[in-house]
Parts: sequence; structure tokens; C-alpha cells
Amino acid sequence: MVNVIPVKVTPNARRNEIKKEEKGLKVYLTAPAIEGKANKLLIQILARHFNCRKSELRIIKGEKTRNKLIQKLV
Repeated sequence: MVNVIPVKVTPNARRNEIKKEEKGLKVYLTAPAIEGKANKLLIQILARHFNCRKSELRIIKGEKTRNKLIQKLV
């Protein structure tokens, strides 16, 4: 089974935090949006949140934007 989760990312935040919203998740990241650092941290934080491996998550849309679609392989 495959889940697709819409995520809005805010880089350079004061702390790492996940908030649930109507249309998915809003994730605040301390990492800057430079050289994929924010994307790496996003996958790490979501893996901890969903209690799964990082390899089970991937960005399928929005690699370079704040609005992303994350695919979770179950």
C-alpha cells in the first residue's frame, strides 16, 4: 500500500516541528533550503514521526519548492 502525503515545509525555523493541517502536514525545519539539507532533514523527521525507515519515504513532487508530496511505502 502506498500513501501520498501533502507537506508544506518552512526551512530556517527555530526548531523542528510537525503540525497537522486540513490538507496534510506543515513541517518546520531548522536546516536551510541549500544543497538539499532541508529535504534530508524532512525525510529524517518524517521517518521518526511515522516510525518507519527513511528509505520508505521519498519526495515525489516539489524537490525544490515548499509544497511537496511525500510518498510513504507501507
